[in-house]
Amino acid sequence: MNVLHINQSDTAGGAAIAAYRLHQGLLAQGVDSRLLVGEVKTSSDRVAVVTRKKRIEDQIYRFSWRLGFNHIHMVSSFDIPKHAFYQKTDILNFHNLHTGYFNYLAIPSLTAKKPAVFTLHDMWSFTGHCAYSYDCDRWKIGCGKCPYPDTYPGINVDNTKIEWKLKDWVYSRSNLTIVTPSTWLTAQVKQSMLNRFPIHNIPYGIDTEIYQPLDPQQCRSMLGIPTRKKVIVFCAGSLKDPRKGDDLLLKALESLPASLKAETVLLILGDGGEAMAEAAELPTVNLGFASGDRLKAIAYSAADLFVFPTRADNLPLVLQESMACGTPMVSFKIGGVPDLVRPGITGYLAPPEDTEDLRNGIVQLLSDENLRDRMSQQCRAIAIQEYSLELQAHRYIELYRQLLQK
Repeated sequence: MNVLHINQSDTAGGAAIAAYRLHQGLLAQGVDSRLLVGEVKTSSDRVAVVTRKKRIEDQIYRFSWRLGFNHIHMVSSFDIPKHAFYQKTDILNFHNLHTGYFNYLAIPSLTAKKPAVFTLHDMWSFTGHCAYSYDCDRWKIGCGKCPYPDTYPGINVDNTKIEWKLKDWVYSRSNLTIVTPSTWLTAQVKQSMLNRFPIHNIPYGIDTEIYQPLDPQQCRSMLGIPTRKKVIVFCAGSLKDPRKGDDLLLKALESLPASLKAETVLLILGDGGEAMAEAAELPTVNLGFASGDRLKAIAYSAADLFVFPTRADNLPLVLQESMACGTPMVSFKIGGVPDLVRPGITGYLAPPEDTEDLRNGIVQLLSDENLRDRMSQQCRAIAIQEYSLELQAHRYIELYRQLLQK
């Protein structure tokens, strides 16, 4: 079986990491898996970059951007069938298509002769432009009058109604099967233009050998954290992204009891953590952007608690990583977070943007060592039973086989 993944990158970004982990899981099961991406970070003969027609695409972009369209200038997408990876593959697996390397108008031609799975990592595939619509549900009725034109990926002019119709037209001529990683995104897709296709819920997989509980005292020693302190960890690719809610975490930490602040350290991982470290009213250890799995596993294992104050998310990889390392979690009841943060079992869920209740969760878990220990064991058990990379790979292989038999 030959599978070709099309994605924005091999390892840069959450969707890229998720797809690359799937790629590795498939290879371990004997599947001939390859990646065709917009940006290459690794060195492998199984990964290639989409060839760009930069001059003509830049010229088209001057006009398409002014009209409010982000991706239709990428005419190089129509040349993908000429690539050796495409010609050798049995089945396509689309991933993140909205970071400036792919033209969604090419989907019908790419799927005309090869069946395709479209793994969704956010809402972009069925909205007029945005990756997350927050409290807006105009994507159900055709978009237009967009309340969040600056939300990623931002638009210059509100042509969301036209882009919504273009996507609907594209899907009416495409051969796709949809995969959603979270129960929340599954429910959204069933209400969207993508409900014309078969929909399968397959969660992300994680290597539970790489992400596993390590000795917390050794991990703290390696990171220069006093062994007797309580440790809260916060991790995101970009801490400057308002969607990740660093401001909400700071508000929650600000209202912690003084006695708890005195014995707590905030461990930060992510790009842009310097500003957060300066604003936090408790000691901090800022590790910066951490791309290595080993360092992240050490950070999770050093912590008593992982706090993730997100405003919108699908199935956050950092929560999955924390779970596999046996670190209980506190977050908001938003998006796919409840799939992982299960109240009383793996962590504490606060209402969206309720910083007072987020603080309550932090206090409750930091103050109860027995509760944390019980949650830690349950986190690890659930990660192994429900989110192993091997299980994810088997589910995809079965889906691929079904499509190829048809």
